[in-house]
Amino acid sequence: MFDRVSTNKAPAAIGPYSQAVWAGDFLYLSGMMPIDPATGALEPANIATQAARIMKNIEAVLSEAGLTQENVVKTTCFLSDMANFAAFNEVYGAYFTSKPARSCVAVRELPKGALVEVEVIAYRG
Repeated sequence: MFDRVSTNKAPAAIGPYSQAVWAGDFLYLSGMMPIDPATGALEPANIATQAARIMKNIEAVLSEAGLTQENVVKTTCFLSDMANFAAFNEVYGAYFTSKPARSCVAVRELPKGALVEVEVIAYRG
């Protein structure tokens, strides 16, 4: 069985999954949504605001696991519109200063009408 990571400082899973799961020395975070964990509400439909909320949510889960963004080795970013790429990239770059590997793709839509979702793989070794 895998060790699961959960914190109330990030939004609760809205389905049958965990916020994050340890597999050996790798921590796999589920896709983080721009949801305020205190209210359960989606951040306003602004890519910068939503991206900033996601980074805070990622930070909360990493912290619960005893890690920081410096441990992140790979991210996958999903944008509902590539027109938001530059604004998203600005927030992302300020947070992930260690420049982990990344994929960034446009998708047709995201849960709850979000503009962005980010999943993370971190390494504690």
